[in-house]
Amino acid sequence: MPTNVMQTWLASSHFSGANSTYIEDLYELYLADPLAVDANWREVFDELPPVSEQPEEAHSVIREQMKHAAKAPKCFTPPQGAVHNDAKQVKVLQLIGSYRNRGHEVAALDPLGLIKHETIKDLDPFYHDLEGADLDASFNVGSYAASNETMILRDLVASLKRTYCGSIGAEYMHITNTEEKRWLQNRIESCESKPSFSEEAKNRFLEELTAAEGLERYIGSKFPGAKRFSLEGGDSFVPMLKELIRRAGEQGAQEVVLGMAHRGRLNVLVNVLGKKPNRLFDEFAGKHGEVNGSSDVKYHQGFSSDFKTPKGNIHLSLAFNPSHLEIVNPVVLGSVRARQERLQSIGESVLPITVHGDSAIAGQGIVQETFNMSQARAFKVSGTVRIVINNQIGFTTSNPEDTRSTRYCTDIAKMVQAPIFHVNADDPEAVILASQIALDFRNTFKRDVVIDLVCYRRHGHNEADEPNATQPLMYQKIKKHATPREIYVEQLESEGVISAGHGKQLVSDYRDALDNGECVVKEWQAMKRHSVDWSPYLKHDWDSAYEPQFPRERLVELGESISQYPDSYEQHSRVKKIYADRLLMARSEKLCDWGFAENLAYATLLDSKYNIRLVGQDSGRGTFFHRHAVLHEQKEGTQYVPLQNISEEQGHFDVHDSVLSEAAVLAFEYGYSTAAPKGLCIWEAQFGDFANGAQVVIDQFLSSGEQKWGRMCGLTVMLPHGYEGQGPEHSSARLERYLQLCAEHNMQVCVPSTPAQVFHMLRRQVIRSMRRPLIVMSPKSLLRHPLAVSSMDELASGTFQNAIAEIDEQDSKDVNRVVLCSGKVYYELLDKRRKEELTNVAIIRIEQLYPFPTNEVSDIFEDYAHVKDFIWCQEEPQNQGAWYCSQHHFRSVLPEAAKLHYAGRAASASTAVGYMSLHVKQQKALVNEALGFEEQQ
Repeated sequence: MPTNVMQTWLASSHFSGANSTYIEDLYELYLADPLAVDANWREVFDELPPVSEQPEEAHSVIREQMKHAAKAPKCFTPPQGAVHNDAKQVKVLQLIGSYRNRGHEVAALDPLGLIKHETIKDLDPFYHDLEGADLDASFNVGSYAASNETMILRDLVASLKRTYCGSIGAEYMHITNTEEKRWLQNRIESCESKPSFSEEAKNRFLEELTAAEGLERYIGSKFPGAKRFSLEGGDSFVPMLKELIRRAGEQGAQEVVLGMAHRGRLNVLVNVLGKKPNRLFDEFAGKHGEVNGSSDVKYHQGFSSDFKTPKGNIHLSLAFNPSHLEIVNPVVLGSVRARQERLQSIGESVLPITVHGDSAIAGQGIVQETFNMSQARAFKVSGTVRIVINNQIGFTTSNPEDTRSTRYCTDIAKMVQAPIFHVNADDPEAVILASQIALDFRNTFKRDVVIDLVCYRRHGHNEADEPNATQPLMYQKIKKHATPREIYVEQLESEGVISAGHGKQLVSDYRDALDNGECVVKEWQAMKRHSVDWSPYLKHDWDSAYEPQFPRERLVELGESISQYPDSYEQHSRVKKIYADRLLMARSEKLCDWGFAENLAYATLLDSKYNIRLVGQDSGRGTFFHRHAVLHEQKEGTQYVPLQNISEEQGHFDVHDSVLSEAAVLAFEYGYSTAAPKGLCIWEAQFGDFANGAQVVIDQFLSSGEQKWGRMCGLTVMLPHGYEGQGPEHSSARLERYLQLCAEHNMQVCVPSTPAQVFHMLRRQVIRSMRRPLIVMSPKSLLRHPLAVSSMDELASGTFQNAIAEIDEQDSKDVNRVVLCSGKVYYELLDKRRKEELTNVAIIRIEQLYPFPTNEVSDIFEDYAHVKDFIWCQEEPQNQGAWYCSQHHFRSVLPEAAKLHYAGRAASASTAVGYMSLHVKQQKALVNEALGFEEQQ
């Protein structure tokens, strides 16, 4: 072939860059079945080098091979007979690609018809030079509809419009995995996004729509103006949710955990989970039985029930949720992870469903955090079905330019390449089909999937709100718009599925059921089992007896076990020294340091078959290089975890370095601990004050979940705390914030000062039957402080001391000043007192600040009944730390006529100074002030 002819052919052939889509379709078809492509193309592809069997590599491989072909044209012979109409054929495949990529932009998604679609030129055949006679010509459609056949162009365009521009707008072309993309194409295109349901199924959908609408109207008429955050306009959410549950049950799920905000929550409680209507109506009327704690408003409440599916009952749990909307999502995921682990199935066994608002999913950063966590080892739950109840208005702002910077509120999901199904909520059958495909995708690929239920809000943000003030045009349209039930009744009547008047009869029957007050969910089943048995942990107080001691012989064996690793493991020199020292500690040849005592506490619990989960941003080694629960071989980079190799019968030990998040991770661990009460669950902040980023979790869940919702939790939160001159962001864990939240014995706040104390504190948290959050001000410098050591005997035979009396030998009668303190400052006070040989000052440590150990401290103070001068010494500024929140506890145990004084830093807007020299000066001053003498010049 002459050179100029070859160049002309290359420029116009399928190997040009513009034709890559067509080539990829043909080549992937060839890889699946060589006989499925034309013989001429088969000869070309046969000449190409062999490729990997991994289907997702096909795109990159074909591109590389086309580059190779262009550089060496003599290796290829143009397929005879294929040049005719090649350009048009490629244009047809480009048209198909345009619909797959952009068809959703003009889909009929808005029930109100308010969305004005821009003209998408790519979707017009004319744009691709396809016109006139081309519309009646037949073309190869590649993989479209998995047909592997030709179609008349006119029919193809009509099919593409039905598939991609109807009631479902599918976004999936951002996915790079070929297998996932092909799977979605086959599911969507094979039915042209048009479902085919039996008359029985259609009648069921109508009944469920009737229930969704009926409950809202019933409440609206019986309790006018009461807040309920109506679902009206998004009624299809109820049949969608029930279909997801039914299908999940058919595919092997045993539990579904649901997290949602306010809108539609009351409807879900009654029409999905089976809460009795009379109970809900009593709540509206202000009637309620005796409850423990403060309780919460109706639309924050959770619920549990069993739901009958064709393959057995499935347990449903609706998570309790505060007004901090999206924060419930990581809580749900943590609960799901714990349930999956208990069922020994990270997959179909437990399905998480999270429900979002359109403004919230785009606006709240916690959503991004949970997407980022979705495939991380510590947090994966094999995918979440995420549903957006998109009423196109958010709170009161319907202009997208005010609520987000993206086309869709769901664009955040593209960061994890989740498929997104936009669906018109006025088409319940399309909604059901989208939910079926979404669930099947999640179960097939174990990844997140999003359903954007595009609807409207018939009333204001709540029923006392006046929406016409801010959305006049929208609400004029809504006022005239038929409800989803009315639209579906008309459709089914026209199809002959139901007779005229049947829809009205369903409305009447449902209203009668509500009047009766009993459960209105046909699938509801009395719970035969709870997802987790909390009964052993209920009705226990702080003084519940437990056995703190551990057999010393076995303790030594465990200490030696966790201090060794395979001989083949070459360790970092510093880690090797730490482990060599730990072996000496186990054999009582050296006193125990913090890291060894902590790891040994875990070992004893694992040996007793308790499970342990430890998560934090640097928890494997410990932020301050003290834990080293995970060893890293220096040549191969492999890992060894001694705590996972104690015995074959031990409990599970999981330690994970988390994603760089506080809010979502702490919420996840809270959710996990509520569903796994037996073991020890720990979240560790890299620095204690980083928990600021998770304040919503601390305020709304940890500190108040039991009082509001009766949800107990045994989560342990480790917050490194201590003034080491590292500046404002690395000193204070904001102790005062936790103490301020303490009431009604809702949680524990501890500041352990010795290895033995951390050993017994961790064991107590699990062995004691009571389950409440434990907040630990964990140390930094004390991890290697020469005085912060303990003996193996103290570990084996001791117990956690809520308060520790004076340890030096002194005559209490000579004491005229008692200093109370917590944490690291104790050792500075002790060192200074010993150096100055003071005999008139006693130092008492308060190791548990809440619940305050009144009895223990009172017993210690018996020896100091004559003392009038008591000091509370702290490192934190006066307006921070324990002083303001705990001084009433300190005063309550003072001897009669004694006075309490403060020694510490002056009040400050910042937690600490930034200069080491100033820090040292302040630290010396507060120690001297506490001990009662001026600094020696």
